Amino acid sequence: MSHTPDEPPPGPDPHRTAVLRSHVREAARELREAGLEIDRDPTAIDRHLHLAAVDIMRRCTVPVEYLAEPVRAGGHTFDMSSCLEHTITIEELSYGDAGFMLACPGPLMSGVAVSALGDDKQRHAYYQRLAGPDPVWTFFGLTEPEKGSAATELETALTPDGDGFRLDGAKAYVGNAAYAQLGVVFCRRAPGPLGIEAVLVDTSSPGFHAEPIPTVGMRGARISAITLRDVRVEREQILGYDTLKPTRRGLVGAIRTLQRFRPVLAGTAVGLARAVLDHVREQRPAPTGTARLRYEEVRDRLAAVRRRNYEVAAAIDAGSVRADRIAAVKTRAAELAEEATVVAAELLGPGALAADPYLNKLHRDARAFEFMEGTGHIQRLAVFQGVVKRTFLA
Repeated sequence: MSHTPDEPPPGPDPHRTAVLRSHVREAARELREAGLEIDRDPTAIDRHLHLAAVDIMRRCTVPVEYLAEPVRAGGHTFDMSSCLEHTITIEELSYGDAGFMLACPGPLMSGVAVSALGDDKQRHAYYQRLAGPDPVWTFFGLTEPEKGSAATELETALTPDGDGFRLDGAKAYVGNAAYAQLGVVFCRRAPGPLGIEAVLVDTSSPGFHAEPIPTVGMRGARISAITLRDVRVEREQILGYDTLKPTRRGLVGAIRTLQRFRPVLAGTAVGLARAVLDHVREQRPAPTGTARLRYEEVRDRLAAVRRRNYEVAAAIDAGSVRADRIAAVKTRAAELAEEATVVAAELLGPGALAADPYLNKLHRDARAFEFMEGTGHIQRLAVFQGVVKRTFLA
């Protein structure tokens, strides 16, 4: 299916990751047509819940002890708690269709937050629900209408109310929130960075309201706006409240979640860019001259970004979290996905975006990566800080 050569990714067991990639790639084969359908009608995911790719997304990052049938392939069992294996999984599913992947039920970013911050009881309740027989969609509520994803400037308030709290505020540009049953909301309990908390919210709670925001691309993500008015929050819904110091939860959790997830998001962009280049090769198998050089330049840069992303994800698994390098690879992957669609439109000729529905969709979808999990400006600031500290190129 893919014309992109595969190098063994770094990590302790290249054979294991190769088995995982092959297994997920097979499941992703049936996503192209379904992805076009979801682009026309995002609720169409309900008609595709039987697909193997949906099963993978439902189980992705859920510990195997909660699953009756975890993901197994080639004699290995996978829960994708490894950042590298999570990244490879999402890249392959995004090669099938990124919009379809994001429309699926499953933990996605909320699972990373619960894993990083939740106590044993909170993780148990969360994973039990995700592993149940019914599909559960989740959301990750950090971004706000006036403050964007600047975690230190959050305005959503968690106010003491009797023996619990109430939650008031608004979130914007949150994937799947209007369709989710469960999610994590970042909010402010007190002034300053130590006053930030992450709370688990059931979307059936009185005062919770979410509605879809119309978008041009990545419609499968079902981007939503959330309004919170006097939503009751019990103390046990605050992630890590009884087990972590304020310095280890809230803001730290938001940053850790974003850093852990950015290589995964970069994998989404890499998967889409691979799909674009392979589509060009299928439509124009033998370009010559400048066209061939243009194609090969983007292909070679994509291979370099893909390799770098694997290295960053493997470093996270090894306990080395370098914010500047994580930011750099996320930014580069997002830029390259956009550029690949521009080059594709050039190589396939005038009118290609209007005449080719699949290319048109990829062209629109690729624009979303600039804003997902931190804008390009935020990422470039992290890279700049690394350059100033002389750590970025060390």
